[in-house]
Amino acid sequence: MAETGGGGETGPQAIQGGIKRRGLMLVLSSPSGAGKTTISRELLTRETNLSLSISVTTRPKRPSERDGHDYRFIDQAEFNRLVAAGALLEHATVFGHGYGTPRATVEQALDAGRDVLFDIDWQGTQQLKERARTDLVAVFVLPPSMKELERRLHSRAQDSDEVVRARMAKAADEMSHYAEYDYVLVNADMEESVAKVRAILRAERLRLERQVGLRDFVEGLRACAPD
Repeated sequence: MAETGGGGETGPQAIQGGIKRRGLMLVLSSPSGAGKTTISRELLTRETNLSLSISVTTRPKRPSERDGHDYRFIDQAEFNRLVAAGALLEHATVFGHGYGTPRATVEQALDAGRDVLFDIDWQGTQQLKERARTDLVAVFVLPPSMKELERRLHSRAQDSDEVVRARMAKAADEMSHYAEYDYVLVNADMEESVAKVRAILRAERLRLERQVGLRDFVEGLRACAPD
């Protein structure tokens, strides 16, 4: 696969012999504070063929948010219609508001050979497994220790001590789902963790089932072989 100076693919590509690559869905999940958001940002900067999945939501738009960039903001009736039509790859209701991933947008990207990044929890990952297992690459990010997780949560200075305790309690349950993922990494060093996820991406892009047209290419090689 051709890469630019930053190491990311340049986009959907025709490999030799007319082989093309189908894109993949990369899921990063972790307890709050383990570092998946920072890893995601670095991946999006360095991998030019990777884009963030834009969810739909029924919650009100915040002043700093842009429709179509942070979320696609819709009303409850439209959300219900999408769910009923099976138009969402995964969806959930959180604090009374609906969230979901539009199927058509993701499928268009995958068909064009582009990869899509998801920042979702284990429940959303389970739904993606049920609906699109062969396209899914799921990575769970663990903290190096609970003490370090607590330190990171406090260092963000975004939450009260009570909220931090609640996040720590929830983390124990979230981490119990690690075995449901394809890959697990311990995020002790951010740069090393980003490098590991990029290595996963490079390997997964070469999987047999993602190389469209490979069978015809191989048959063409065999046809040209001497008797």
